Amino acid sequence: MLVLEEARNGKLTIFFGYCAGVGKTFSMLNTAHQKSVEGVDVVIGYIESHDRPDTQNLTYGLEKIPTKEVLYKGHHFYEFDLDKALDRHPQLILVDELAHTNAPTSRHKKRYSDIEELLRAGIDVYTTVNVQHIESLHDVVESITKVKVNERIPDYIFNDADDVRLIDIDINDLIERLKQGKIYSKTQAKRALENFFIKDNLIALREISLRKCADRINLYAKDENKQFLKEKILVCLGTSPTNQKVIRTASKMAQAFHGEFTALYVENSDSQELDSKAFQQLKKNISLAKELQANIVSTYGDDIAYQISQYAKTAGVSKLVLGRSYQKKSIFNKPTIVDKLTKLSPNLDIYIIPDNNSSKQNLNSLKYQYQNSLKFSTRDSCISISTLLIITILAYLAQIAGFDITTIILLYVLSSCIIGSLTLLSIYSFVIPFINVCLINYLFIDPKYSLEIISSEYVVVLIVMIVVSFIINVLNFKLKKEKNSASLRAYSMEVLLETSQKLQQAKTYNDIMKETCVQLNKWLKRIIIFYPVNRKMLDKPYIYNPNNLLDDSNIFLTEKERTVAKWVYINNKNAGPTTSTLQEAKALYLSIRRNDKIYGVIGIDMISNKTLSQYEKNLIKTILNEVSLAMDSLER
Repeated sequence: MLVLEEARNGKLTIFFGYCAGVGKTFSMLNTAHQKSVEGVDVVIGYIESHDRPDTQNLTYGLEKIPTKEVLYKGHHFYEFDLDKALDRHPQLILVDELAHTNAPTSRHKKRYSDIEELLRAGIDVYTTVNVQHIESLHDVVESITKVKVNERIPDYIFNDADDVRLIDIDINDLIERLKQGKIYSKTQAKRALENFFIKDNLIALREISLRKCADRINLYAKDENKQFLKEKILVCLGTSPTNQKVIRTASKMAQAFHGEFTALYVENSDSQELDSKAFQQLKKNISLAKELQANIVSTYGDDIAYQISQYAKTAGVSKLVLGRSYQKKSIFNKPTIVDKLTKLSPNLDIYIIPDNNSSKQNLNSLKYQYQNSLKFSTRDSCISISTLLIITILAYLAQIAGFDITTIILLYVLSSCIIGSLTLLSIYSFVIPFINVCLINYLFIDPKYSLEIISSEYVVVLIVMIVVSFIINVLNFKLKKEKNSASLRAYSMEVLLETSQKLQQAKTYNDIMKETCVQLNKWLKRIIIFYPVNRKMLDKPYIYNPNNLLDDSNIFLTEKERTVAKWVYINNKNAGPTTSTLQEAKALYLSIRRNDKIYGVIGIDMISNKTLSQYEKNLIKTILNEVSLAMDSLER
């Protein structure tokens, strides 16, 4: 049982620089000593001195929390010990290298998440970061330095900090310090001077850091003035790595306009057939959009332009950001998605973000689509063979009965339509017409049992048959996709409507709890765990497993799983697989909340399937919003 106590949030101070060696850690430690003299309880959580004597000397006289040793695959890592810091609970703690990635098995994937937990616990934090580690500036920095920075922080961490102190140093002085070995060893310094520490690079990075600090000041100045109309910026999510540049550009645009930032993913009938590489890239793109504080939404439909247009109209979007690959012309000069959007939403401002790698990504996408279209299945093959066998028998009977070749051709056109409607994979719809032509020519046109065609009339007839069958199958395939899309939307609306009705009928907290589990299980086909809240404490969990999806559902009742649920309750954040916190858990844990009040914690089984589509995540979010409303009205 844990009691949720209200406490003030700690204050975050970032010591910000344009490059390593400008003196961020030194300045942070110097300021910490001044605070200690003033009577503030100061503790060092983690300091990376890089063997610099001046920095190491400043660590003396301040209490240090020992680092935590993490053993992973035979390697030893020494990380900041978050639990010891929370137990010690000083007034101020120093945690260096804000953008650091924690060792595997750590509670949080990134150090900035550790710092967020310290702040929620009411502890003030001093930390350091360089300009190249800010997410929205990644593409700009990479284009200047030709170095890809892997450790980055979301912009909101920087923008929402209580204090950002720019630690600046003249570039010539920095280069001199580097040559003297005050930043890196002589060997490392020489290599750095030839690569990252080129003077032109440093000048550009220094200018960017100064501008970033100025933008932050302007952001707060604008927040004071509420008399401006907020822009609504929309970016479209996809499976391409170049989509990340588009997302960062849209985020910077949203910051510049001080507008609302939304990321839209349009799921279609091909989304379920994504290969693992494309799916993982989509997850990375969605995760990046979340880090940049985008509101993630999804729609379902095969007409992507129409879905984007409809959402833009409904949400009042004023600016849409797309990648260059979206506007590529086809060989048939078909209207591009930009052309369609311009017609559907003439008042929508559309921004196209160029990328040098987009052509390569388009080629890879076409290659994937080509490979995906060549897939066969045993089920569809059996249906096709059976249908052709039956049609061939009927054609023989028709020939014996005296019908001419036109009747036989119509029978095989019928077979193309039947196979196209019954098979799931598109390749059958396009291959069968050619097989039909070969069968007609081989079995029913003189000379029989030969693929030779004597009459040119038959050539024309067979070509027309292929074209007609092809057109019918294309229309049939589109109809199936639209039918699947409509069925999915109808089913999700049915679940939401039923959930809303059932929750309105619920009279007690337990009724709402059980109905929540029923509805989530009905949609997700997964075990659902519900931790109720009783007198501001997490109570014994209720497990809903009607179909015995797992023989032993007690795997969700271990102390480790309970700890994750308690963490979600205390921090009001999601945790488990698909998040960056406590990823080793067996279930995804989400809080049922209304504003800052938590009514319970939901666990969703992630053992059988470790992924959730964006459509499923949005549906879960909608259901839990309905649950929180029902619980809120119950207390009134």
